Amino acid sequence: MRLKVDGNDIFASTGGRPFDPSLPLVVFLHGAGFDHTIWALPGRWFAHHGHSVLAPDLPGHGRSGGALIPTISAMADWVAKLIEAAGAPRARLVGHSMGSLIALEAASRHPDKVSEISLIAAGASMKVSPDLLTSAQANHHDAIDMVSIWGLGFRASLGGSRAPGLWMHAGGERVLEDTPDGALFNDLSACNDYTRAIEAAAAVTVPATLILGERDMMTPLKSGTELAGAIKGARRVVLRGAGHMLTAEQPDEVLAALIGK
Repeated sequence: MRLKVDGNDIFASTGGRPFDPSLPLVVFLHGAGFDHTIWALPGRWFAHHGHSVLAPDLPGHGRSGGALIPTISAMADWVAKLIEAAGAPRARLVGHSMGSLIALEAASRHPDKVSEISLIAAGASMKVSPDLLTSAQANHHDAIDMVSIWGLGFRASLGGSRAPGLWMHAGGERVLEDTPDGALFNDLSACNDYTRAIEAAAAVTVPATLILGERDMMTPLKSGTELAGAIKGARRVVLRGAGHMLTAEQPDEVLAALIGK
């Protein structure tokens, strides 16, 4: 599906069904350097179970036009505009990693636009390694390697894909290799510079679920637990043995947590 947001042509997956603005909307927000493809399984489930779905490529990512957005706060404002462009009054926001910060900030800044948030691999702080930032700024493949190596949990690093014949390391790297130059650095910098997570969490008034990886090296479980504690009434789900790339490592468990099982 194509939408116009801020005058730019934006692509969003609709989960395999025609978009219906009369149904409850779920917006899926990808992480740094990635795109809508990480949401194939949960997007399809929600689209076939009474919801409308938008899994957008953020501006400057994937199939979307427009300039990269340099801050989490500005990305959150953009999400509010996306919801308006879709003709929906409100949306449940589901975010992974950087996307979780966007969802959190949007719930804080635009409470009238957000009905619920689900934060996957979230943390109270998302500071980024200086080596990773330097490599990403140079558009060096080392940055992609670091994200892949640090992003996967132990079992996933040995293989461990639920789909026979797929290699999670290579799959993640192929998506990042297709990301336009500058996008990964832009996104990592936005995460690194964002300091409002606890403040934003305290302002959240909608239902919140945090889905966290027990062995996450990029947003450690301790940081995710701290963030969950700052959101009144938040539900916390910990996936045993999982790293940061939860949607690839334990897709069924992530989906179960999203639908409340």
